[in-house]
Amino acid sequence: MLREVFFFLITSPSGFFCLLFLIMEGETSWFSHSFDDMAREIGEFDSFSELSDEGNKEATAVSVDLILPDDLLERILACLPVASIFRARCVCKRWYEIVSSKRFLWNFSRVLSQKPWYFMFTSSNEPTGYAYDPILRKWYGIELPCIETSNWFIASSCGLVCFMDNDSRTELYVCNPITKTHKKLRDPPGLRFSDYSALAVSVNRKSHGYTISIVKSKQVTGNFFQWDVSVHIYDSETMRWVTTLTEVLTGWRGGDESVICDGVLYFLIYSTGGGAPKNRHGLITYNLSSCPPPGLLIRSFIPVPCPLTCGRLMNLKEKLVMVGGIGKQDRPDIIKGIGIWVLNGKAWQEIARMPHKFFQGFGEFDDVFASSGTDDLIYIQSYGAPALLVFDMSQRHWRWSQKCPVTKRFPLQLFTGFCFEPRLEISP
Repeated sequence: MLREVFFFLITSPSGFFCLLFLIMEGETSWFSHSFDDMAREIGEFDSFSELSDEGNKEATAVSVDLILPDDLLERILACLPVASIFRARCVCKRWYEIVSSKRFLWNFSRVLSQKPWYFMFTSSNEPTGYAYDPILRKWYGIELPCIETSNWFIASSCGLVCFMDNDSRTELYVCNPITKTHKKLRDPPGLRFSDYSALAVSVNRKSHGYTISIVKSKQVTGNFFQWDVSVHIYDSETMRWVTTLTEVLTGWRGGDESVICDGVLYFLIYSTGGGAPKNRHGLITYNLSSCPPPGLLIRSFIPVPCPLTCGRLMNLKEKLVMVGGIGKQDRPDIIKGIGIWVLNGKAWQEIARMPHKFFQGFGEFDDVFASSGTDDLIYIQSYGAPALLVFDMSQRHWRWSQKCPVTKRFPLQLFTGFCFEPRLEISP
């Protein structure tokens, strides 16, 4: 029987101390926790299945009903990992009512962010897969709403995930993958069919309002070295799209990598070979509040720290972090390692390089790979295998995830994914 044990030190107003521990026991086969009744209060919950190790389904607690008032029990349960909250709901009628209440969600929203999960797609044709919980080190089977295939554009922030189709690039949804609440957005302005698009979303943790950006890039007709670049911004409060920038870049084009950090939009641009720049990648910064006039975009150019095979941008506690494949000096298109950098002002600071044993652990590693992160965790995944590596920024620690419950069925099968914060209280 697999057990999860949680300890809490409780202090009453009179200074009385009590040590409470909760024991959650569960099975290793797949089982479901349905929040159908709770859905009336906070949105629709579908099945939430867990992969454990053995035994029967059971949840027990140590006589907390005899010693704890509701408000204190709410605060304690709100500190549990999200998956354990689903289990706690099954303990007894009292816990079920507490976890289903709006006041519980308010307490949950005041708890420090949950460690981000990583959703790994297991099919290139269907949006199916498993989500990894780094706290309990378990994989869960969850179904994503709205998205139709795994090749859609995906961005996440503070519990919300934004999906955009990869065909017309006009079909956009914002959803909470845990509660399944979702919203379809109006079609964005600008070119309906662009050569490249980069999607980003930023959620205000206090108001839960959100901003979505799309950077579109299309080659100027008959000129390979010039590209039209436009920036389109959606504000959830006004529910309107605004095109804030349209500009022509020479020798550079946009791509599919962007992120919003502390009110600034960052996106990677790629050399078209016209001016033979030192590196094939560069970074553009765009302040969403000031919106500089046309013609000044390239002046915000920041070179990448070294020749890269690819770069992945992410927001870790409102700091821009880039994970990049380091190219060989004589063959910059061949990957020799993976580095992690933080942008301080306009200078890159190297935080870590993947140890060679982990790099080898992926087996055959492509020059282009999947990586995303938030809070203190960065996930790195090879497109060619379901292996998942986790880097903890605060502890500077590398660690493999638990083995994903999926195997590679054919040589050309591809794997990809994205990370998101598991939140219960936020909805689009």
